[in-house]
Amino acid sequence: MQAKLVRGRRGGYCFEQNTLFAAALERIGFRVTRLAARVRLRASRLTPRTHMLLHVEADGASWLADVGFGGTGPLYPILLEPGRVSEQFAWSYRVVVDDGLWLLQALTAGSWQDQYAFTREPHYPVDFELANYYTSTHPTSHFVQTLTAQRVTPEARYILRNRELFVDRSTETSSRTIADDEELLKVLADRFGLEFPAGTRFRGQGE
Repeated sequence: MQAKLVRGRRGGYCFEQNTLFAAALERIGFRVTRLAARVRLRASRLTPRTHMLLHVEADGASWLADVGFGGTGPLYPILLEPGRVSEQFAWSYRVVVDDGLWLLQALTAGSWQDQYAFTREPHYPVDFELANYYTSTHPTSHFVQTLTAQRVTPEARYILRNRELFVDRSTETSSRTIADDEELLKVLADRFGLEFPAGTRFRGQGE
């Protein structure tokens, strides 16, 4: 994963990004527990636990740390203190507890919107192996059906879905359509820092 994400600059998703991040945190001395969440963002039904996040203990406190939730995810760790708001540049987050579940919420258009729900039960590689296999192979999985890349910066959130590029600056969102495969590779390199050989083509573009 380090070769893919860091040296290869090919990107990844939550299972890869948070696994690598957890290894780095543990190497420098933090205590890390791996957790699993059910995504609620844009969900109309109960979803399986297909998102990986981290519980990190630091400075005598418990933190939610997550570098793999894509376009709406936090940029900084969030204290696991229900109701406390974490302001991160133009975006705000909090965690709340509802019926025994911890919820990560983001402030969107003046209201708090659930991002995902989780418990603090530790999860292990065997748990994520199953979730990763489902997410990366099942025909109904979003990651199988859609070409996507997401990058969060302090100034803007860049989200690519198939051939549509969205730029969210909190107060305004713009979008444009990618013209062809060559422009797609340029956008992936320029906007997302992802490098692929010339002539690379992708499946799952809704075509």
